[in-house]
Amino acid sequence: MIKIITIDGPAGSGKERISKFIARKYNFHHIDSGIFYRRLAYELYRNKIKMSEKKNIKKFIKKINQLNSKKLNILREEQFGILASEIAKYDFVRNFINFQQRLATKTPHNNKNGFIIDGRDIGSVVFKKAFLKLYVEVDENIRAKRRYKQLIDKGEKSIYQKILEDIKLRDKKDKSRKNSPLVIPKGAKIIDNSQSFKKTIEQIRQIIERIN
Repeated sequence: MIKIITIDGPAGSGKERISKFIARKYNFHHIDSGIFYRRLAYELYRNKIKMSEKKNIKKFIKKINQLNSKKLNILREEQFGILASEIAKYDFVRNFINFQQRLATKTPHNNKNGFIIDGRDIGSVVFKKAFLKLYVEVDENIRAKRRYKQLIDKGEKSIYQKILEDIKLRDKKDKSRKNSPLVIPKGAKIIDNSQSFKKTIEQIRQIIERIN
């Protein structure tokens, strides 16, 4: 049986960094669920389909057998994060992406021990029987400051207050949507990623050593 570790948490909580660390340290293949949503949003945008055009989105995804989850730099742009959040509220889109994520874990990846997948409903909906479930918690102000620094370091113009408002809005959307809202998955271990990454790593080490 293929081992799956899930990491859930709000936008900007550091799920990807934690996932990459676990993938390297414990030999797991990392899958970023957010890339699937961003990729779909990007493809819709490229094909001039608006995120509000539900019928056209449905027609578009029916033509896709397997969504390309390759990580392109353009997918990390803020606009595609916002567009991805808009389509993530549709049940049919979430069902499509969930299927794509399960499809991506059907076959073992090289000599890896399994898969580690991060998102907002991975342990609660997509992989309910995961080997290990983690949930990352970070205060919204800390998340906004970190995101602001990332953008400034990359040379992008940014306004802290706008980033904070965007994070609050995305949290509200994620937690209030009817289909698979952001929740702490049943049986998940809580990771506090509000301090140094060294302290976060220590929490992870203790959890993983306990179950091995």
